[in-house]
Amino acid sequence: MQPPFQNDDLDMEAAVASARPQLVEFLSHHLGWLLTTSRHFLPGMALNGLDGITDHREKASVLLDLLEKAGPATWKQFAQYLCMECDLPLDLEILLISSAGEGNFSQKQEAGTDVSARPSVPKGFAGRRRHRSSSVSDKDVKQQRLDSAEKYRHLLIDSMRQRYGSRRAAGAAAQEQTQPLAFSQAFVNLVIRHSKASHLKERMDKPRQDVAGAPEPEECADTAVKVSDLFCSVVPSGTTKVIFLFGKPGTGKTMLMHRICQKWAEGVLPQFLFTFLFEFRQLNLLKRKLTLKELLFDLFLQPEDSPDAVFQNLLENAWRTLIIFDGLDEFAANMDLSSSSKGGPTLTSHMSISELFVDLCHGKLLPGCTVLVTSRPKRLPNFLLNTVEFLLAEIWGFDHEKVEEYVSHYFHQYSFKEQAIAHLKNNTKLLSMCLIPALCYVVCVCLEYLLLKHQRSVELPQTMTQFYIKMLLIFINKQQGEHADGEATQLNCNKKAILGLCDLALKGLEDKKLVFYVGDIPEHVKEFASLHGLLTVFEVKTSGTCPEAGYAFVHLSLQEFFAALCLMVSRRVDKNYLKKKFSLKSKWTLKNEAKTEFMESFHIFLSGLSSKECRTFLMLLAEQDEAWVQDKQDTILQSLKKLAATHLTGPKVIELCHCTFETQDLKVAQHIGSLLNFKYEFKNFRLTPLDMSALVFVINSGQDLTYLDFAGCLMDIDSLEVLSGCNNIEHLSFRSRRCGDDFASALSKSLRGMGSLKKLELTGGSITAEGMTNLVQASSQCLQLEEINLQDNRIRDPEVKRVMDLFSRMEKLKKIDLSNNDLSLNAVLILAKEVIACQNAAELRVRKDTVMIYFSGPSGKVPRSLDLRWEERKEHVIPTRRVKLCLQDRSLSSQHAKEIVAILQSCPCLSEVDLSGNKLGDEGCSCLLESLPWIPISKQLDLSQNCLSVNGICSLLKSVNTCQKMMEVQVSLCHETAVLRFTENGEFASLPPREEPVFSPDDQQYGEENQTPTASKKIRLTDSHFQASDLEKLYAVLKECSSISELDLSNNYLGDKGLLQLFQFLPNLKMLSSLKLNDNQISLNSVFFLAQSLSTLEHIKRMNLSLGHRQVVHLTFWERIRVRSTSRWRSSFLAHPKHVAAGRCFRLRDCRVGPEDVTRLCQILAQCPQLTEIDLSGNSLSDQSIERLLSFLPYLCHLTLLSIRNNTFSPRCTALLINSINLCGRIRMVEVRSSENAFLHLGASVRSQKTSCRLTDCAIGQGQIDELCRVLEQRGWLAEVDLSRNQLGDEGLRCFLDRLHRVPVTCSLNLSHNRISQDGVLHLINAFATSGNTAEVQVSLCSKATLIIKLTSRDDPRKILRLAECNFQPEHLEKLCLLLEKCTGLTEYISSNNNVTVQAAERLLHSLRKNLGLLKMSIEEPWVCKESVTNLLELAVQACGNITEITICKDKTLFQLGVRFPHCLEKVESAVSRLNLYKPEIKHACFYQRVREKCAQLQELRWSHVELHNDEAEMLVKILLPLPELKKFGLTSSSIMPTGIDYLIMGLQNCQAIEELNLGHMKLSGAAVPKLVLALCEMPSLKRLILNHNSIGNDGCSRLTEALRNMHYLEEINLSHNKIGDPGLMNLAAVLLKMQNLKRIDLSGNSPSPAGGEKLMGALACCQRIEELLLSRNVFGDRTAVELALRLPHMTNLKILHLQNNNIGPAGGMKLTRALVVCGLLEEISLSENDLGEGSIHALSEGLPRFEHLRKIDLKLCGITDDASKSLSHGFRQCPSMEEIILSWNALGDGGARELAGALPGMEKLKMLDLEKNRIGACGATKLAEQLAKCPEIQFIRLWDNPVSKGLAEKLTSQDPRVCFS
Repeated sequence: MQPPFQNDDLDMEAAVASARPQLVEFLSHHLGWLLTTSRHFLPGMALNGLDGITDHREKASVLLDLLEKAGPATWKQFAQYLCMECDLPLDLEILLISSAGEGNFSQKQEAGTDVSARPSVPKGFAGRRRHRSSSVSDKDVKQQRLDSAEKYRHLLIDSMRQRYGSRRAAGAAAQEQTQPLAFSQAFVNLVIRHSKASHLKERMDKPRQDVAGAPEPEECADTAVKVSDLFCSVVPSGTTKVIFLFGKPGTGKTMLMHRICQKWAEGVLPQFLFTFLFEFRQLNLLKRKLTLKELLFDLFLQPEDSPDAVFQNLLENAWRTLIIFDGLDEFAANMDLSSSSKGGPTLTSHMSISELFVDLCHGKLLPGCTVLVTSRPKRLPNFLLNTVEFLLAEIWGFDHEKVEEYVSHYFHQYSFKEQAIAHLKNNTKLLSMCLIPALCYVVCVCLEYLLLKHQRSVELPQTMTQFYIKMLLIFINKQQGEHADGEATQLNCNKKAILGLCDLALKGLEDKKLVFYVGDIPEHVKEFASLHGLLTVFEVKTSGTCPEAGYAFVHLSLQEFFAALCLMVSRRVDKNYLKKKFSLKSKWTLKNEAKTEFMESFHIFLSGLSSKECRTFLMLLAEQDEAWVQDKQDTILQSLKKLAATHLTGPKVIELCHCTFETQDLKVAQHIGSLLNFKYEFKNFRLTPLDMSALVFVINSGQDLTYLDFAGCLMDIDSLEVLSGCNNIEHLSFRSRRCGDDFASALSKSLRGMGSLKKLELTGGSITAEGMTNLVQASSQCLQLEEINLQDNRIRDPEVKRVMDLFSRMEKLKKIDLSNNDLSLNAVLILAKEVIACQNAAELRVRKDTVMIYFSGPSGKVPRSLDLRWEERKEHVIPTRRVKLCLQDRSLSSQHAKEIVAILQSCPCLSEVDLSGNKLGDEGCSCLLESLPWIPISKQLDLSQNCLSVNGICSLLKSVNTCQKMMEVQVSLCHETAVLRFTENGEFASLPPREEPVFSPDDQQYGEENQTPTASKKIRLTDSHFQASDLEKLYAVLKECSSISELDLSNNYLGDKGLLQLFQFLPNLKMLSSLKLNDNQISLNSVFFLAQSLSTLEHIKRMNLSLGHRQVVHLTFWERIRVRSTSRWRSSFLAHPKHVAAGRCFRLRDCRVGPEDVTRLCQILAQCPQLTEIDLSGNSLSDQSIERLLSFLPYLCHLTLLSIRNNTFSPRCTALLINSINLCGRIRMVEVRSSENAFLHLGASVRSQKTSCRLTDCAIGQGQIDELCRVLEQRGWLAEVDLSRNQLGDEGLRCFLDRLHRVPVTCSLNLSHNRISQDGVLHLINAFATSGNTAEVQVSLCSKATLIIKLTSRDDPRKILRLAECNFQPEHLEKLCLLLEKCTGLTEYISSNNNVTVQAAERLLHSLRKNLGLLKMSIEEPWVCKESVTNLLELAVQACGNITEITICKDKTLFQLGVRFPHCLEKVESAVSRLNLYKPEIKHACFYQRVREKCAQLQELRWSHVELHNDEAEMLVKILLPLPELKKFGLTSSSIMPTGIDYLIMGLQNCQAIEELNLGHMKLSGAAVPKLVLALCEMPSLKRLILNHNSIGNDGCSRLTEALRNMHYLEEINLSHNKIGDPGLMNLAAVLLKMQNLKRIDLSGNSPSPAGGEKLMGALACCQRIEELLLSRNVFGDRTAVELALRLPHMTNLKILHLQNNNIGPAGGMKLTRALVVCGLLEEISLSENDLGEGSIHALSEGLPRFEHLRKIDLKLCGITDDASKSLSHGFRQCPSMEEIILSWNALGDGGARELAGALPGMEKLKMLDLEKNRIGACGATKLAEQLAKCPEIQFIRLWDNPVSKGLAEKLTSQDPRVCFS
C-alpha cells in the first residue's frame, strides 16, 4: 500500500528549491561572508572559477550550487551554521531548519570542520554573535529549553507511533486473527479536492439556495490535491493557518487524521516539530475550563520534565506546530463568534473548548500554528468565514481506481480476488457504494463471506441498511466458525446483547453522547460489542490525572444504525414517537439550521429498515409478528410520503431520494416522484455517484418524464455513468464552468441510455470545439432529442461542416443554442452556408453573441443544396421548406457583400433575412439590392442600422421596380430602419386573371405590353426629415413606382411646398389606395388644398385630416379595376365603378377654424361629388361657425352624416342644431350628447319620413322648453324625442306637458333622469288620464329614473300605465286612486314596488274600472310572497267586473288580475254588504261561492312558487279547475300539502276545455305520468303541454306518448330537462310522425345519444308546420346535425332553431349551416357552445343573405377568429331584420372588430351586439365606437373583459354610453 504522500514530497531538495530565491537575494548582500564561510565547507579548487563572475546574485547562486553538490551532510552543516549565525527572515529560517533535519547544532558540529578556524564574523552578524557570547548563562538556558523540547518531541513521536503507527498496526493484526473489527480497513489514498475559501467571504451576504456544508462549489477551484499540498505555506509567516477538511460520512476523515499523525511520526512532515490530535467526541466530555497548556499537555501528552520550558519552546516554534481537531460536526456545544474570548486571551486564561478552538483559529493563541479541522458536511462556523484566512478542501473518498486498489488489497490472499473485483465492476449500484471507504469495507466483508460460502452464486444486499444487517450477521457468524448455526439461531442467542447495544446507541444520540464510560455499558453488551469489533476502546483524559477507559462505536454511522434499529424493534416506541423522530423538521425544511442531533444517516437507516427485505430480521429481533413490524414500517413510509409534499431544497431532495432508495418500494418511489413536480433543481452542492443512484431510482420508478437541472454542482465522471441508466429524463441541464471537454466526453457516453431525453443543456461551461463535436456526435444517436443548448462555453471555431452533417441526421431536432461562445465572423459565415445547406435547418439567428439554429421536420435523405447547383435546376426544384437567416450586429461591411449575396443565392427557400445592425453602408446594400431579383426571399429582408444615406434609400426604392416580388419597403433614417417585404413566389404564380382598370385617355400609355397584372406595393418612408434637395431625388424615384398601393411619408417635414410637389405626380400612381402624410408641418392652406383635391381627384375615398398636437393627413382611395383587353386601354368604360354609390368621407379634427374658414371649407366641399360624411370634431367651432355650417346642409346633396364631437355647445348652439330639422328636409335624426357631441343623420331624399331628436345630458331646463317645443311644432312627423338626463324637474315637466297637445305626432318621448318627484309623476298621470293621444306612460323613480311617454295621433285602444319604485306615501296613493277613477279608458295597469300595502291594493282595485272591455292589473310588492293563496283570492274578488285571469308568482312577488267589464256593473258596496250578512260559521262557504261567481269567466290561471294546503288545494280542484271557460292552467315550482301532486292530477280530469297545461318544475316522476295520462285523455282541445324540469325519464316519456297519440290539435310540447334518453325519445318520435299541427317542441337538456337524435330528426321532418325547434344541451353530435341538415328542407316554416351546446363539430356544422338556407323564415338561430370550425362559420356567412326575417343569432363560444369575421360581417350586413348578434366568448381580435364595425352602419334594425370576453384591444374598440355614431338605432355594444385599458374604456363610454365595458 502506498502512503498518502511520499518522503520526497518535502525532502531536502524541495526545501532548498523553495528557499533558494530568497536565500540568493539575502546572501548577495553579504557575499564576502559567504565566500569566507564556503572555504570551510568546500575544497579550495572548487572556488577557483568564481573570480570571473562579477554579478553578486550570480556568484551567490553558484556558491549555493557548489554547497548542494557537496552532499546532504555538507549542506545540513552549512544550513545549521547559517541559522545560528545570521538574522534570517523567519520563514526562510523555517525552511532551512526543515532541510537540515533533526538534532541540535552542537551534535552536528562534530561532522564539520573545526569551528575555531572559522573566519571573523562579518559586519551585520557580529551583533548577534556578540550577544550570544556575552551571555553564556542565557545560552545554557536556551539550550536546556531546546533539549527539553526535543525530548518532548520524541515523546510525542513515540506516542503517535504507538497509537497510529506500526506497533498499533501489528497489535491490530494480531487482534484480527481472533476477532473482526468493523471499519478497520487498510488505508488507501483518498480523493481530496481543493476549494477557495476567499470566495465564500465575498458571497456570505448573498442568498444561497442549496448549501450542504461546503462553499458554493461554482466558485471553488475543484482541483485535486495531495495531503502534502495542504501544508504548503500559503499565508505570511506568523499568521495562523486553518485547514478545513469536510467529507460525507464514511469518506475516511478520521483514518486520514490518524495517517497524518503516523506519517509525521515517521518524519515525513519535518516542517512540524509538534503535532497534537483532539477528537471533538472526547472533548464533549469536558465540563471545566482549561488553559492552552492544559489542553495540550493534560488532554494529550504530558512532558516528562520541564513542562514550562517545553511550553515556552512550543510558543517560540508555534509556526512549526500542527493541531488537529477531528469531527467538528460531533461537537455538542455551539460554535460561533461569541465563543471567542473577550478582551484578548492570555496563556493563563481558563477557557471553554469552544473559546480555545476559536482563539486558536483566530491566531489569538499560539499565533502562526497550523490548525487542521475535519467535519461532516454542514454549515461552516461563521467565525471561519468572516475572520480567518483558511484553506478549504473536501474529502471525496474513493474513485473507481482506488476502489479497485482497496478491493485488491482486501482480497490479496484469496484466489477469488479477480472474481470479487469483477463482481463490483459489473454492478453499478455496488460500485457507487464503494466510493465511500466505510461502505466499501462493509461490501468487502459481505462479499468475502458470500464468496467463501458460495463460489459461483453471489447475491449481495441492495441497500446500505441491508449491508449493515448482513455485516452484523456475518460478524456473529464468524465467531462460531464451522459450527455456526443458522442466522436466526445466532440472532436469538445474541438478541439481548444486540438490543442492549441498540438502547445504548439511541440514548447516546438523544443525549448527544458519543463516548461512553465503563459504567454506561452493561457488561454483556460490552463483551458482545468488543468481541465483534463494534465498539472501540481508548484512553479518555479529562484532566492531568490518570486517564479512564472510553468506549465509542467504531463509526458514528454504526451508532446511527443501531439507534434506528432500536426504534424499529423496541416495544416502548409507539408510532407517534417514531413519527417525531423521523420528521426532523430542522433537518428537512430549513437550509442552514445546525443539526441538534448526530443523525446524519439516522433517517436513511430508518427508511431502510422499513423495506420488506428487513421485515424478517426485525420480527426475529423484536419477537413480534409480521403485522406489528409492518405497522411500524408503514409509519415510516407514510412519513416519507408526507415529506415529499413539503418544499425541499436540492440537498434535501437527494436525502429524500436516499431514503426512498433504501425502502426499495417502487410504489413509494412512484408516489414521491409524482409529488416532486417532475422537476429537480440542484444548485451549488456536490453530488456523488451514490446520490445519483438514489435519484435515478426515484425517477425511473415513476411514470412521468422529468427535468433535471444541475447548476454549479460538483459532480465527478462516475455520476454521469449512473445517470445513463435513467430512462425518464426529458430535459437535462448542466450549468457549471467546470464542465469541460472531459465532462462532455463522459456525458456523451451516457446519452444513448436516456431514451426519453428531448432537451440537453450544457451552459456556462468550458467546452471547446472538440468537446462540442464529440457531444454532437453522441447526440446524433439520440433520435428523440429536440433541443441542445451549449451557450456560454468556449466554442470559438467549431467544425461547422461536420457538426451540421450530424445535426441533419437528427429527425426531431428543433433548436441548437451556441450563444456566448465568441464565434468569429468567419465561423458565423461558414455556419450560415452550412445551415442553408442542411435540409432540415429552418433558421439561423445570430445577434452579437447570440447564435441559435432552429430545425423543422425530418430531413430524410435529401441531398445538401450546395451540391445541387440550384441555379441550374431551379425549374425542377420546388422548395419545401422556408429558411430564416439572421446575422445581426456582426460588423458585416461592404467587403462582405458579395459573399453574403453568394450565400443567399445558394438557398432556394429563404423566407426572412435579417442583416440589421451591421456596417454594409450604401455600397454594400446597393450590391445586395442589385442581386435581389435572383435571391429567392419570400417574406422580408431587414437592412436596418447599416449606415444608409438618402442615396441608399433611393437604391431601395428603385428595387420596387426591378424586383417584381417586392411588396413593401419600410425606411426611416431617424430610426435607422430599412425593411423590404416580399410576396411568396407561389402566390405570384397563382394570381388569377384580373380585370384591369380603365382610366382616362391619358392612361393609354399603358399599352398592350401591360397584360400581366402588377402586384400592389407599399412604401413607408417615415421619420427621415428630408431636405429640399432630398425630396427632388426621392420624388424622381417615386414617380416611376406606378404600382404603389400604399405610400406613407409621415414625419418628413414636407411642408406645404412639399405637399404640392407630391400631388403633381400623384395621378401617376394608378394603384394607390392609401396615402399618409402625418406630421409634415402643413398649414391650414394645405387643408383647403386637400379638400379641393376631393373634386380634382375623384378616386379619393376618405380624407382624414388633423392639425392638432399630432398632425394627421391620411387619404384612402377607391380600388380601381383594370379590364384586360387584347386592344389598347379603352376609356369608354367606367373608370371608378365602385365608389359612385358608396360615397366619400371628409374628416377635419383638432383644427381651430373661424366662421370665414368654415364658409370657405363648405364652399369647397359643396363642389365635391358623392360626399356622404363630414366629421368636424374637436375644432372648437363657435355658434356662428356652426350656424354657417348648417346653412350649407341643403347644398350637400349626398351627405348622410355630419359629426361634431368634442366641441362645447352653448344653449343657443343646441337650439341651432335642433332647428336644422326645419332647414333641411333630409335630416332624419339630430343627436346632441352632453353639450359636446352632435350627430346629424340625413336621408337620401326629402320624402315623408319621421325624424328623431335626441338631446341627452344637455342641461336643458324649464327655460328652454318653449323654444324647443316651438321647433318641434314646426317639424311635425317626429318619431322620437329624447330629453333624458337633463334638468327639467317637476315644473319643466308640467310646462312640457302643457305644450304637448300642440305636437300632433306619433312618437316616443323619453324624459328619464330629469329629477322628477312623486308630485311630478301624479301630474303626469293626470295628463295621461285626460289626454286622448297618450297611449302609454312608463315611470320609475329608482336609480333608473325612467320616464317614457308614447304618443299616438290615431285612435289607439291601448292605454297603459307602468309605475315602478316610486316610493309613494299614503297621501300619494290616495291621490293616485282618485286619478285612476277618472281614467276609464285604461287597458293595463302595472305597479311594481311602489309601497302599495294590502289595504291600498284593495282601494286600487275598487278604483280601477273600465267602461267596457278588458283591464289587466298587476301589483308587485314584497307582501305578495308572504300572503296565502286564500288571502290573495280574497283580494282578487274585491275587483270590479268579472275576473278572466289570476296570476300569482311568489318568486317575482307578482299578483296579476285580468278583469272584463260588462255593460252594467254591480254595485261593489252591495256585494260587500251582502257578504257581511252571513254569519261567521258559514262565511267560508260564502267565500267559495263568491269566488265561483267572480271567476265564472276565468280563462287563465297561473300560479308559481306557491304552497297549497288542504283547503286551498280543494278550492283549486273543486271550484277553479272545473270552470267552463278555463283555457290556460299553470302550476309551477309549487307544492301541495299534504296530498301531493296526485290530488291535482285527478282534478285535471275535469278540465275538458283546457288548451294550455303547464306543470313545469313540479318534480313529476315517471310514476306520476300514468295518472297524468288519464287526465290528458280528457283534454281534447289541448294545444300546449309544458312539463319542463321534471324527472319524467324514459318510462314516463313512453307512457306519455299514449296520450299524445290522440292529441291531434297539439301545437307545443315542452319536455326539456327531464332525463329522457334514447328509449323515451324514440317512443316520442313515433308519435311525432302524426302530429301535423305541432309548431313548437322543446327537448333541451335531456340525455339522448346521437342515435336517438337521428331518430328524432327523422320524425320531425313530418311536422311540416314546426316553427320552433329547441334542442339545446343534448350533446347530439355531428351525426344528429347531419341528419337534421337532411330533414331541414321539410321544415320550411321553421322560425326559431336552438342547438346550443350539442357537441357539433366542423363536419356536422358544415352540413347543417349549408342546409339552413332552405329555412327562409328563420328569425332566431342559436349555435352557441359548439366547436363549429372556420369552415362552418364561412358556410353560415354565405347563407345569411337568404334570411330576410332573421332577428337574432347566437354564436357564443364557437371558437370564431378574425379569419371568419370578414365573411360573417358581410353576411350580417345583408340581414335586413337583424336586431341582436351574440359573438361573446370567442377569439375575435382587432381585425374582427374592424370588420364588424364596418358592417354596423348597414344594419339599420340592429339593437345589440355582444362581444364580451374576446380579444379586442384598443384599436378594435375605438373602431366600434367610431362606427356606432353612424348607428342611432343600436342600443348597446357589450365589450366586457376584452384587453382594453380602463382609461380607454372610460373614455369611449363617456363619448357614447352605448359602448358598455361592465
